[in-house]
Amino acid sequence: MKDVSNASRASRPSVYPKKKPSPYGVSKSSRRQSPLYPPHSLVRKTPRAAKAEQLAHRQRYLQISALRREGIYLEEEYHDEICAYMHEMERNTMCSMASMDQQPEIRWHMRPCLVDFLVELHFVFRLRPETLYLTLNIIDRYVSKRVVYVKHYQLVGCAALWIAAKFEDAKERVPSVQDLAQMCQETYDESAFIQMEGHVLSTIQWTLGHPTAESWLRILCCGPIVEEPKVQNVARFLMEITLFYREFCQYPSSAIALGALTLARSLCGKGRRLFEETEECLEIVDHLDNRLAKHANDLSETLVKKYSYSFYSKAATFVLQFYLQGGRFQRNNALPFPMTPVRTYSPKVCTPMSVSTTASDMSDDMPATPTSPMFSSDAFTGSCMSDDKENLPSPKFEPVINKQLIEQVPEQFLPSDFVKYQRQALHNLNVGSPRPAVVS
Repeated sequence: MKDVSNASRASRPSVYPKKKPSPYGVSKSSRRQSPLYPPHSLVRKTPRAAKAEQLAHRQRYLQISALRREGIYLEEEYHDEICAYMHEMERNTMCSMASMDQQPEIRWHMRPCLVDFLVELHFVFRLRPETLYLTLNIIDRYVSKRVVYVKHYQLVGCAALWIAAKFEDAKERVPSVQDLAQMCQETYDESAFIQMEGHVLSTIQWTLGHPTAESWLRILCCGPIVEEPKVQNVARFLMEITLFYREFCQYPSSAIALGALTLARSLCGKGRRLFEETEECLEIVDHLDNRLAKHANDLSETLVKKYSYSFYSKAATFVLQFYLQGGRFQRNNALPFPMTPVRTYSPKVCTPMSVSTTASDMSDDMPATPTSPMFSSDAFTGSCMSDDKENLPSPKFEPVINKQLIEQVPEQFLPSDFVKYQRQALHNLNVGSPRPAVVS
């Protein structure tokens, strides 16, 4: 059967005649579009602008593809929501400085010894960078809530590294209990690591989702401006320095990453991102700058050797050479605006000017010389350092490590010029350990 509905509908005369086009060129067919603001599809671009836009899109696509090949995935559509959630997570996983100061045996001068031991274990087992920062966050949160004795301080660090490796790394990279016991020279029994792992997890309420400084650094370096590998490695070296000292524990990981990146860009001769810098960021930069300028020779040998390889762009050599030659971070504080000169007005009724009128009668007050606000350049003379317990007598803490049981690391997993650590094994000075030390 023939369908004539369309034909009859097309041949039917229209009740409303078509409107004639306006003689002024204004079309009223679409109310959503204004003649003053044509749609984007009708905007014509010059060939140069169109080529530049196409080139920018192409470069951004290549950058994202290169990052995805390295395992870094950027979700630009949800960037703001992801950053807001990460800020909320880091606020919920901060440690308590006041509680850590109240430890009966643990002192802040013991922290560099433990961190140096953990940095060496982290590098030997070839774990991800996030694992090291998560390890220190777990330790700080545990020490904030529990009393830790000196003889158990190394055990807590190994248990935290074990937990962080299970959370961040692949299964084949996670060290076993036997590996941890051997690295500690059999100071602790294997069951002690398992028992401490459960105690740490129950203390921090199984909250392991912590946005580390490495995560924030990747977000900052993979934004609209992709940083050079050398800048990233220098920033990583500076961030690991912050793990050793007390004055950096009070800052969130996002501020640590931003401060390290700001100082790294300054050391590498890059321009500063003044619109991104915050007050916390500049405080961290000042702490790092003062620490490296005054105590460059006191840095951890393990950390300096780790970042002296070409795999890390020889970041440690570059930074130490800069500060040993007297270089400093230039903050470039903006001077206040000069004061407006105040003119001394004469009274309304005055005598006309004559020869007897002196120059002082017509003079103006000189503008005040603008002065810069005075800031203390020494970040370690404040009141925050006067309350700590570093000067009190305390038990001696030094982690023990057995490097003779470590097999030589394959060459393909480490920098090309990696041989092995040649530092002598630390002696066992812990007392009251669960098992006597056995040195092979």
